[in-house]
This record gives sequence, C-alpha cells and structure tokens, in this order.
Amino acid sequence: MKPFGQHPDEKEPPKAVASLLEQVDRDGGRILAVYREPVGGNWQAFCLLPLDKVAPTPYQRDLSPTHSKRLTEVVKKIGRFVDPIVVVSPEPGVYWTPNGHHRRTALEKLKAEWVPAILIPEAEVAFQILAPNTEKAHNLKEKSLEVIRMYRGLLEEEGKKHEESFSFQFEEAYFATLGLLYEKHPRFAGGAFGSILRRVDKFLKEPLSSAYEERERRAAMVEKASGILDRQVEKVKKRGIRHPFVKNFVLARCNPLTRARKTVPSFDTALKRLTENLENFDADAVRYDDVARAGVMAAAAATS
Repeated sequence: MKPFGQHPDEKEPPKAVASLLEQVDRDGGRILAVYREPVGGNWQAFCLLPLDKVAPTPYQRDLSPTHSKRLTEVVKKIGRFVDPIVVVSPEPGVYWTPNGHHRRTALEKLKAEWVPAILIPEAEVAFQILAPNTEKAHNLKEKSLEVIRMYRGLLEEEGKKHEESFSFQFEEAYFATLGLLYEKHPRFAGGAFGSILRRVDKFLKEPLSSAYEERERRAAMVEKASGILDRQVEKVKKRGIRHPFVKNFVLARCNPLTRARKTVPSFDTALKRLTENLENFDADAVRYDDVARAGVMAAAAATS
C-alpha cells in the first residue's frame, strides 16, 4: 500500500525524509508509518520515540504544574495515552515538541519509556505550530514570553528577514514588547497596557536583527510609563482607596487613545502622551465611587 496522499509518480519519500527516518532508527526509535498529510501533501512519519530524547522547544511558555498534574491524572485513570505529540529534529538525537510539553511531562511522571509522535521533517515548522498551539490556552504573560523566546530563536537563524514576515508566528506585534517586560518584571501589568499597545505597536518592516533593538527601546518606554503609573497608584492608595481596579482606572484616565477613532498615533507619540498624562495625573481628585463604578462597567463589558 502506498503512503496516504502520495503522488502516483512518487513511490518513495525524498532522500532528506528517508535520511531522517534512518536517524530515528539510530536514535532507538521506531517508525510506525510514513505518509503524506492530506492538506499540503507533505511527508510525515508516525513513530515511537524514546521519551528521554524528546524535549519542548526552547521558545515556548513554561510548564503549568496544575495542567500537567491534571493531565497526568486523566491519562492514569483511563490507562492509555491516545494523543500523539508533534516533533521536529533540529539535530540527530534531539527531538523538539512545540505542542506537547504537558503531555510529554505526563508520560514522564507515569514512567513511560516511549512517546508516540508525528515527526515533521522541516524543523522550521516548529515556529508555525507554536502559533495555533491549543494544548492549553495561553494567558497574556505566557503568550508574550513564548513569542519573545521564539523571536530570539528566529533571530539567530533568520535575522535578515523582516519582522513583519513572522506575523503568523507572533500573532500580535505587542506580544514581543510585553515579552521583554515580563522577563524583567514577572508581575508586570501587561493586561493593563495591552489595550493600548494592541492599537499602536505594529510589526516592523525591518530585519529581525535591528527590529529586536527597536523592541527593547519600546519596552523601555512602556517600562517608564509603568513606573510613573505605579507611583500614581500608590498615591491613590495612600488616600485609603484600595479598590482592585485602581491601576486600570488611572491608566484608563490617562489613555491618549480614548478619543482616537480613525487615526491612531504612532507608538512613540502614544507612549509620550501617555507618559505625560500619567505625570500630570491628579491622584487627589480620585474618588472611590468613580473607581468602583468603572470596575463594574469594565467587568460587564468583558462578559458581554
């Protein structure tokens, strides 16, 4: 039987794919099937790999202990593993999974020796798989950290390509900026700044090598604004107003984009205006009822 999706004139996998299959054998793995996937007709292999040779990509989010524990309990309860991971091989003896970190960890905790995997010959596809990864829903911090790690990985390999050419992998430009901030400040208020950055932080039409420096500059501007915001919030709290929505309230009052409709200012213009507004904010004029009312309205808008 010919591999699924195989072209009538292509009876065997290309040499590069055949070489990869031989590598799996040398690495102690077992090829179960070789086929062409049904959308693009690309060659892939279904295999069993030694668990100790499989690791998550260096770019993705950190492991969630809660999700990992829950997944381990479910696999243990049903007594079988039914969801193969995807892997690529950047070098012999190494297999990276961009979408199976938690499943791999569950197998490790259950002392399994093998992991069923779909092996993709093109290692660069790992960056594309990270984008639609749905094994566990990202929060903003996880996604931002994943993007900036991916960014640096691509920087080493494809630094001459323009940042905007990776819009599929990164999804949103501001994730990279926030990623730098989350690395430096794990408890950074990314959610508060996200609504502003989403509108003004766009993908850059310049090589990753120089775009990364621009990302660092933009992160520094946001960090400066965040420092001023924290000082103003502290002034409000010292007046006895300790509502959990205080930070969002102050930032919303200083947001330079509230009246912007069709025309949105550049990143630099928006951040400079935001910084000026924060510096000039009158913390003494804030009333608890105003903060509470704004918090209720924001919560209602989020659930509508």
